[in-house]
Amino acid sequence: MRASRSAETVAGFLAAAAIFVAATGVAYRPLRLIPLAILLALIAVGIGGRAFRLATAAVIVCAACFVLGMTAAVVTSHPLW
Repeated sequence: MRASRSAETVAGFLAAAAIFVAATGVAYRPLRLIPLAILLALIAVGIGGRAFRLATAAVIVCAACFVLGMTAAVVTSHPLW
């Protein structure tokens, strides 16, 4: 039982980190940061547990940030990489 609790805690931290990295990627370089954030969020969903809803929200936020970041980078002619 101890291992599942620590894994659930790690999943929560991964989901929170994914949201932060995705939000940073919107402002900085979307193709560098947001795929990493999506990967972190998907790992958090795979771990599951009590942080499942947060991890699912992180995947949705990362996808929205990807669309928003790519749109902003193309419209403003900022580098994608």
